[in-house]
Amino acid sequence: MPRKPSRCRQSSRHLPLAYSPFFRTVAQVAFYCKANHQIHESTFHKKSPPNAAGKRSINHILEEKSEESESSDEDSSEMVAQADFAFFDPKPDDFHGVKVLLQTFLDNKLWDLSGFVDLILGQTTVGTVVKIEDDEDNGVFSFITALNLGRYKGYKCIMELKEFLLGVGLEKDVKDALRLLLGEEAQNVGLLVSQRVVNLPPQLLPPLYDALFDEISWATEDEPTEECRSSFCFKFFLLISRIYKHKNADQRNGRRGDIDEAITYVKPEDEIFHKLSLWSFSFPLHTEHVATHELRNYRLMGLVMAIEADTVSTFRKELHSLIDEP
Repeated sequence: MPRKPSRCRQSSRHLPLAYSPFFRTVAQVAFYCKANHQIHESTFHKKSPPNAAGKRSINHILEEKSEESESSDEDSSEMVAQADFAFFDPKPDDFHGVKVLLQTFLDNKLWDLSGFVDLILGQTTVGTVVKIEDDEDNGVFSFITALNLGRYKGYKCIMELKEFLLGVGLEKDVKDALRLLLGEEAQNVGLLVSQRVVNLPPQLLPPLYDALFDEISWATEDEPTEECRSSFCFKFFLLISRIYKHKNADQRNGRRGDIDEAITYVKPEDEIFHKLSLWSFSFPLHTEHVATHELRNYRLMGLVMAIEADTVSTFRKELHSLIDEP
């Protein structure tokens, strides 16, 4: 049985997020919300076993405001709801929720997505899904995992994923570096997959990533066979994500400040990963998406990053600093 951290504590403060019935259907944001997030106290114990449900709870008191009219505050209604987010081990019942979150993981490519979801849910010692505690809909708000590319190299979904990455039109040096991780070094590479609904409370991110990297460390000691234990001794992590890139970004003069301003990160942690990456590349996406007025001069791009495992401790510290800062 894997060891699980229980809970963590974070000071409460107001942050904007979207919280509405769309979470259950993963459709669109229906409300503008203000949240007073409270994460209850506990500590991460490497030697402590999980509770009977294989679950950790993070409680959030949500104050929800429905913007029915922009002309007057008097026309808007308010309601308060409590959402208890809980971390669970993956299980077969999560299949639909995880699959929905992965619909555009490889852009608009037709591939064995169901097989990929099966791999994620089948790896219960490393991986977490986030749900609302005691929610009858059992909806998945987020999940995170790391799959060894060498261990699963014979699976159709992994072969198709590699084919997709090598076919997006890369410069030779980057393609050679990618091919090395997907081939000779695959046994040392963890495909880090982290998907979630739009505007999931950011306070969930540090404990979510802490749980993942702690579980990876524990798996190198606790898995039943040497082969399984060694499959979690990652030297590299490969990430596939998305960014908004300014349409004129490639025409700028190349100064560091210009490059930074040319990119808007969909996930806040990706900015840290990008900074720490061994190498990275972006590529155009074909999936249709609705662009806001603020992003009218940007285009949605795929982003692939290679991260050395030795930088994980730095990432964890910087993520806590980013999310926990007042």
